[in-house]
Formats: sequence, structure tokens, C-alpha cells
Amino acid sequence: MRTVNAYAAPSATEPLVKTTITRRDVGPDDVMIDIAYAGICHSDIHTVRGEWGPIEYPQVVGHEIVGHVTEVGANVTKHQVGDRVGVGCMVNSCGECEQCLAGQEQYCLKGNIGTYASVDVDGSTTQGGYSQAVVVDQDFVLRVPESLDIEKVAPLLCAGITTYSPLHHWKAGPGTKVAVIGMGGLGHMAVKIAVALGAEVTVLSQTTSKEADSLRYGAKAHYATKDADTFEKLANSFELIINTVSAKLDMQAYLGLLKVDGTLVNVGAPPEPLDVPAFALIPRRLSWAGSAIGGIAETQEMLDFCAEHDILPETELISADQVNEAYERVLSSDVRYRFVIDAATLA
Repeated sequence: MRTVNAYAAPSATEPLVKTTITRRDVGPDDVMIDIAYAGICHSDIHTVRGEWGPIEYPQVVGHEIVGHVTEVGANVTKHQVGDRVGVGCMVNSCGECEQCLAGQEQYCLKGNIGTYASVDVDGSTTQGGYSQAVVVDQDFVLRVPESLDIEKVAPLLCAGITTYSPLHHWKAGPGTKVAVIGMGGLGHMAVKIAVALGAEVTVLSQTTSKEADSLRYGAKAHYATKDADTFEKLANSFELIINTVSAKLDMQAYLGLLKVDGTLVNVGAPPEPLDVPAFALIPRRLSWAGSAIGGIAETQEMLDFCAEHDILPETELISADQVNEAYERVLSSDVRYRFVIDAATLA
């Protein structure tokens, strides 16, 4: 067992505090990773505040992890000591069900084991990346291409794959008109990736305050959703809409922006239900879908794609003792576009 420093939530209502946690000994199929950087995802905040259901405390979150391998088990063949690696939202799955065998571990029929707030194979609660080190099964450790800046790459392990997967699945590419709802941590990655795939991208944000960023990242247009005229101007315009917002929206209005046979995909997950009248879908054979991260193979594909196209998230580096301030800034949309914790500051 190894004891490491970490930042944990003691309850749903208290600030995160510095603490220590133990990591298991490296088993035959395990990889020990010294964490260099960990991204802050809005999901971390939802989780520690109990907004997605009850969890056990204290809880260390963080599922956007990059670092270096420091130890490998006897059976490990995929990684070596010194490798630059990453860990995303999963650290294990059953490996036997139809979805796992198809490389879709995120949809494991027995439920994959999340990087934090999940029950691990030994019955303990998984603890995430706001820490100095982590031990993970080799099959859930990803290779980080050398060309990607390790200080910025962590958010690709969630924000990157969460947007890449639906864009890939619904075949965004040349000749496809894609709209992205929200211009935050997920939204700016959706724009960059969709543009690199060859799609024509429009950003739908509450205001035009981020329009310059949208256009710089390759979007063709940026519209303010607070302007009612936006929904009239853009009616029947898009084959695909990626909704990255974790808030309750007027889904009927957004579905009206789709062409016949178009699809609106939710990757943002608001705590409250979303209302979708049947007649928002039926007259134009529309689809309303959801998408959850990606399998391990697809996540590696995403990292390699980002390396090929020089895609990185926009990040702000913080020390671990700034995490509570960062949470408040995330909630007030005061970050462009993702916080990354320097794990060296946990020492």
C-alpha cells in the first residue's frame, strides 16, 4: 500500500480539504502512475455535491489524469516505466459482456467501474485524480502522444472523448452541418474536434461574449440563444446538434433547429429532467439521443487524432489549494475553458 496526498470532499456541503489516501499495491496486471496533472470537470462538482445521487465520503474526484508510469505488474505488456500515460473516466469493467467485448466499456452491461465514487473490484470506493498517484489495470491506461503538451492534455480524457465519441458515431464530417450548444469545457472541444473532422460548425451560446473564440477555433458562426430570432433564423439548419450544457433547456426550441432525420445528442447531464414533447420529434423523424464518453480503443483513437490535428483544450493551471475557488468559478462560467491542477503542488 502507498499513502499519497490528495484533496477530498468530506461531505456534500463542505469545501474540499487536503488529506491522505492509500493506493493498493501494484498487482500483476496493474500500472502505478505518478500523477502530473488532473483536470477539473463539472461532473466532479455534481458528484461531490450529491447532485447525481448519494456517494460515500470522504471522496477524491478527478477523472482527467495524466502522468508517468513508475511501476508495472508482472503481466503488464502495454506500458513501461517512464511512459507518458493517461486515465479517463473508467478504471475497469466486467470485460465479458457484449459491450465490453465490442470495445464499448463505457456501456458495460454490468456497469463499468468509474475512476471515482465507484465500487472497485476489492469492494473499496475508487478515489480519483486530485492526488499524487493512482494504480490502474493496464487495459484502462492510455498512451499520451509525445506531441501533446502534458500540461494541457488532461481534459482530453473526459471533455475530449465525450465530444469526439458522438461526433464520430453520428459521422460528422465534410458536408455535415453541426451545432454545438454551450461554449464551455465540453463545448470548445466539440468545436475544435468537429472542425477537424471537416464539419461546418455553428456555436449556440447564451450570448456573443465568446464569439471571437468560436470563430478562432474554426466555427463558421456563433449565435446568442438569448435572442429569440436565433431560433427562427436557424430553423431546419443542422444534421447534428451536440448539447454540452448541464442545465435545463427548452428542448423543443432546439429540436426545431434540426433538419429532417436530424439528431440532437445530450452529453451535458443536468440534474433535473428535460421535457421533450412527442410532436417535437414526430413530424420530421428527429432523434434525441445521449452519449457517454467512449471505450478505451476510441479514447486512444481520439488522443491520436488530437495529436495529428494539433488539438488541445484551452486550460488554466492552478495549484491544488485553489480547487474550491476553481469550483466556484466553474459554476459562474469564469474559466476559458478548463482548470488543470498541478499535482506537484500536493507534495
